[in-house]
Amino acid sequence: MRTMQTAANLMPIPGHVDPVPVPRAAAPRSDGRVDLIGLTRDEIRAALESAGLEPKQAKLRAKQIFHWLYNRGATEFAQMTDIAKAQHPWLTERFVIGRPEVVEAQVSTDGTRKWLLRSPDGQDYEAVFIPDADRGTLCVSSQVGCTLNCTFCHTGTMRLVRNLTAGEIVGQVMLARDALGEWPSQPEGRMLTNIVMMGMGEPLYNFDHVRDALKLVMDGDGLALSKRRITLSTSGVVPMMARAGEEIGVNLAVSLHAVTKEVRDEIVPLNRKYGIEELLQACADYPGANNARRITFEYVMLKDKNDSDEEAHELVRLLRKYRLPAKVNLIPFNPWPGAPYDTSTPERVRRFSDIIFEAGISAPVRTPRGRDIDAACGQLKTAAEKKSRAERDREAAEAAAQAAA
Repeated sequence: MRTMQTAANLMPIPGHVDPVPVPRAAAPRSDGRVDLIGLTRDEIRAALESAGLEPKQAKLRAKQIFHWLYNRGATEFAQMTDIAKAQHPWLTERFVIGRPEVVEAQVSTDGTRKWLLRSPDGQDYEAVFIPDADRGTLCVSSQVGCTLNCTFCHTGTMRLVRNLTAGEIVGQVMLARDALGEWPSQPEGRMLTNIVMMGMGEPLYNFDHVRDALKLVMDGDGLALSKRRITLSTSGVVPMMARAGEEIGVNLAVSLHAVTKEVRDEIVPLNRKYGIEELLQACADYPGANNARRITFEYVMLKDKNDSDEEAHELVRLLRKYRLPAKVNLIPFNPWPGAPYDTSTPERVRRFSDIIFEAGISAPVRTPRGRDIDAACGQLKTAAEKKSRAERDREAAEAAAQAAA
């Protein structure tokens, strides 16, 4: 079962001499129980057999439990009405239906929601839900911290602690469904319609767990979200991109942010390992990319750094050179304390967008969301790093005292 970091995550990326960053593994639960969230039907069946159920019964129970977990959103075995009540205590003693602990939930004036979440081993990470008139998008984290050190990104100033497990990744989706009251799963009428792997961390440096979590999200008998409504964002881990297309098959977004080696080396240091030309060739080779499923290029607008007319024209030239079915998302820089950059002026952003649009390439300007709660693009950084644990414990004690008064 995938409850610990696998050895594959600690090996060099195939085809490249540089190793994947080595975060530490998730700690096992202190109570010894197995968390079922993040497990497939076969893994649930194997866990039940290991706990003592005979194979035929384990197979039946696994099917029932899978449905209750991922389609109905059950959080207790007592809710599973087609499993005999006498078996509920046996299941509760050996297994747990996990959810991330919500340390803090914030709601922006624009309706954006941000959750500070905590794992059983005390690690903090964040998820953000962004509601729009025609969709609702959940921004999901893949790691605790980040290793990429992109200089414009607040999350990039954090140290990498560990990869999130498949259960912790899919758990963010399930917690959002809990908060929005969207169980059982249904394809129509729900607020949470889209997922973007654009939260904390680089998804392709946690490939196995991201893949396994997204397969659960896409399972038609479970969370049942179409792969066309899921986007995986990468800063350009080139050797893993083709594998992502083949094994996951979701939409691809690439954090480009610059069109010259000098500038991208500075603001996206991964460019020193996988350059722009190598990255764009990997985009051209991405399985399933076509005009109906365009690759999205994220481009944060930094004043006097990457926002000139010349750079807009160079971006057009590069996309044409590689014949990429592309959309360019222009993102006004979201400031954070100590940030080394300023936001491009609205006039400069519009001019940059116009140049790309005039070349026949879509280049919408993203409207910043959730800035007042640090939930906008590039701003995610766990409140645990902004505020000491002692301060948070004191606030919790004061809140409890007020509630009791």
